[in-house]
Amino acid sequence: MISKIISESDIVAARDLIYDAERIAIVAHKAPDGDAIGASMALYHFLYTIDKEAVVVYPDSYPAYLGWLQGVDKSLVYNQQQTEIEKLFEEVDLILCVDFNEPSRAGDMAQLLANSKTDKLLIDHHPNPAEGFWKAKISYPQIASSCEIVFRLICRMGHASEINKYCAESIFTGMMTDTGNFTFNANNAEMYYIVGELIRKGIDKDEIYRRVNTYSADRMRLMGFLLSNKMKLYTDSRTALISLSYDEQKQFNFQRGDAEGFVNLPLAIDGIVFSIFLKEEKDRIRVSLRSRGEFAVNEIAATYFNGGGHFNASGGDYFDSLENAIKKVEEIIPLYKEKIVNS
Repeated sequence: MISKIISESDIVAARDLIYDAERIAIVAHKAPDGDAIGASMALYHFLYTIDKEAVVVYPDSYPAYLGWLQGVDKSLVYNQQQTEIEKLFEEVDLILCVDFNEPSRAGDMAQLLANSKTDKLLIDHHPNPAEGFWKAKISYPQIASSCEIVFRLICRMGHASEINKYCAESIFTGMMTDTGNFTFNANNAEMYYIVGELIRKGIDKDEIYRRVNTYSADRMRLMGFLLSNKMKLYTDSRTALISLSYDEQKQFNFQRGDAEGFVNLPLAIDGIVFSIFLKEEKDRIRVSLRSRGEFAVNEIAATYFNGGGHFNASGGDYFDSLENAIKKVEEIIPLYKEKIVNS
């Protein structure tokens, strides 16, 4: 058995909204990752088992390495199907907002969400959720992934037996990817109890690991290039920085998802505590931050990069050139040197 971390009042509020709805839209954040896609697809499969009609909506496309998840190809993508999604939002009875804590994280869909009068239920594990936007919320930052929250919610609603293999595969995928293949934020025994339950539902965890961690040859060459040519070490501050320009992405035929996990690589270097990955996009620099031990990176993400996240894993955006983003990071590192070194 696992503990009842989610309060009974939150379970009741969520259950009532779900039971009262016939047609439900499930929305995840922009640039959806394994946890966002896993949680949204798990809810999609679960809702159909209790005779609800569900549609999954992503602000932009999902990465190819998650395209094997059952049903993900039926999802709608806002930057490709805007008119259809706008019509959908007028028709649904409930919007499930999964793995994000404020409307802006829905990217180009933010205004559509904000304008929608439909009840919204938040299911998320990021700290400091926006207030006044949700009809009800299940927000528990102490839980390592939104997929784990989804599992707990389904079970507490009394539907553990309705978790089918496809739902279980989706949950495991999110739990695995949001903990770096169970290498961080993964020291909770209950997490492995849940994994055991998912295996009993018929998942092949080894095959899921292989599918999620299989990439193209171009991606492998890109990784080697970054480690050899683009990684800067600030050894006195136990910090590493990797940057990836837009031109370099084109050079290696970059596909969405190819940078997944790159920010974690320098943490395998002896003595490195803080890792920063900067990826140039068309209108911004995407900032990913990771740490080991007791050094909190979410404070840096919120203070300097319009972002946030978890204690050891956060991200944000920098609206300037890649060159200036690197300069900004190099200004920030000395400010936190003592905390990094002593973490």
